[in-house]
Amino acid sequence: MTVSTADAASAPPDQSPGGHPQRWLILAVICLAQLTVLLDNTILNVAVPSLAREMDARTADIQWMINAYSLVQSGLLLTAGSAADRYGRKKLLVAGLALFGIGSFAASLAQDPGQLIAARAGMGIGGALLMTTTLAVVVQVFDEDERAKAIGLWGAVSSLGFAAGPLIGGTLLEHFWWGSIFLINIPVALLGLVAAVWMVPESKTPTSDRPDLLGALLSTVGMTGIVFAIISGPEHGWTSDRVLLSAFIGVTVMAGFALWERHIPHPMLDMHFFRNRQFVGAVTGGILVAFGISGSLFLLTQHLQFVLGYDALGAGLRTAPMALVIVVLNLTGVGARLLPKLGTPVTIAGGMVLLAAGLAAIATLGAHGYGGTFFGLVVMGSGIALAMPAMANAIMSAIPPEKAGVGAGVNGTLTECGNGLGVAVLGAVLNSRFGALLPAVATGAGSLPAALAAARTPEDREAVADAFASGVETSQLVGAAAVLAGGVVAALLLSRAERSSRETPAA
Repeated sequence: MTVSTADAASAPPDQSPGGHPQRWLILAVICLAQLTVLLDNTILNVAVPSLAREMDARTADIQWMINAYSLVQSGLLLTAGSAADRYGRKKLLVAGLALFGIGSFAASLAQDPGQLIAARAGMGIGGALLMTTTLAVVVQVFDEDERAKAIGLWGAVSSLGFAAGPLIGGTLLEHFWWGSIFLINIPVALLGLVAAVWMVPESKTPTSDRPDLLGALLSTVGMTGIVFAIISGPEHGWTSDRVLLSAFIGVTVMAGFALWERHIPHPMLDMHFFRNRQFVGAVTGGILVAFGISGSLFLLTQHLQFVLGYDALGAGLRTAPMALVIVVLNLTGVGARLLPKLGTPVTIAGGMVLLAAGLAAIATLGAHGYGGTFFGLVVMGSGIALAMPAMANAIMSAIPPEKAGVGAGVNGTLTECGNGLGVAVLGAVLNSRFGALLPAVATGAGSLPAALAAARTPEDREAVADAFASGVETSQLVGAAAVLAGGVVAALLLSRAERSSRETPAA
């Protein structure tokens, strides 16, 4: 890693045994920026009724309001990571905070769906810069001894942001208008901007070769196509022209991106990373953990509202134990202390087994009450607190420090894909099982509210509710099986990688 002359005084001194002397304050800044970005992945969901009423928004408008942010963000992650490595991680962190704040302000003032969609897309650009630079800066300012703990705290804040979005959004909407869910980002972005300029050291990997502009274009188009297909599948059908065309374009362009990156002297993403078993094992685990978390929360919030009868805020509060367990375990450093004792393969496998067990517990014990769900969420949170920091650390350790931004981009991109796949696949399992078990009077209903409206007797309504509960149970068990299988695969790949690294010096 090289550091620009202007920032040399603030760069991490080589003689510091733990990394940069202000590393924990820098981590606090990083976590603040990360929290803001991840809140906006989920905070808008609770505002859908208000937006539909006050903007006269159609269903398609609502979908684009929600998806514009994640679509732009996921499409740009690899490009943003590469740009951060080349031009400066601090510069792009500051740019990301500024763009995110400006986009939030524009979103709060939107007068029609088109304006809000455009503002959300702008926020997605800022979010892509922040998602890559935050983790890359953590890698730069912490040494190997403390990096696992720092990534654990970074992961805890990520989980908190994902789970707290509906809670914060619901609270704001009870007292203010819908624009308040965006205005709350502005003071946080300003505080992060000032702190980043003041404290975060600049680091970059300047090269004399030309920027990989074609690689950036291909990765952006390809990832956007794939994520768009994943987002559109549940709504429009997996065999619809929209989904098939988007998936074909995305996969084809990403294949072209891989070929291009293999045949140029200075690639944006070195495809040889995927020959590294440690990297592949950690990536596999990361995708399936994201798959399990996002799919489970998608199903669980519906079950809590539609079957157990809680309102939106009540359902959000009842999903909070998982995030709280993650935060507590990572703040106390449990995962960071266990990682060197157990080793990366065992830590990741153990965490994913706990995550799978939590999903299974929710499926089997939480069908008719909250007690079993609470137990499952606590177990899930324990597993995530172990597995996610270990996987992020494994991914970043498998990539040279000068490519930290690209590594963070890969981590973020694959997590976004896992999130989308979790909702899409488990949602499809739910719909299939639910439709198969509906009573005759509600046959063909596409949702639980529609099926309940078609039910004519209390017995029919009870049968509809039972069909939905059974669909949720089946979906959660499918998610548990996928996470468990991923844990086994990840552990095997990581174990082989460790054996190979031990054997290589002696060869």
